[in-house]
Amino acid sequence: MTLEAPPPGDGPPGACPVVKLSVLKQRADFLRAARARRQPMPGFLVQARLRGPDEPAETPIRIGYTCSKKVGNAVARNRAKRRLREIARAILPVDGRAGWDYVLVGRADATAGLPFDQLKTDLATALRMLHK
Repeated sequence: MTLEAPPPGDGPPGACPVVKLSVLKQRADFLRAARARRQPMPGFLVQARLRGPDEPAETPIRIGYTCSKKVGNAVARNRAKRRLREIARAILPVDGRAGWDYVLVGRADATAGLPFDQLKTDLATALRMLHK
């Protein structure tokens, strides 16, 4: 018995297309995003920039996460970043745009304290506002 992968687009109804997200790791990428567009939301700040034609396009969407010590101790910062990673994983393949870098910046008490559904809604709203 051989198992074959289903053809693309042949998933369950309502399933989003598979979009590869790459994580920003270089400080220079975070600094470039910090100088670009930003959209504050109650639970986090979104920084976004369109990559230039001379920059590598190994993945369509790149994402970075950051939480300063204002968010709290290491446990609080890690919890906030885990929540940011999950909302990005759920929303960016649908509402993100290819060729863009996004950085999600956690906020003290808000990122870890707000309901998860509100964070997802806020990210979708922020992306619509950034791409106007």
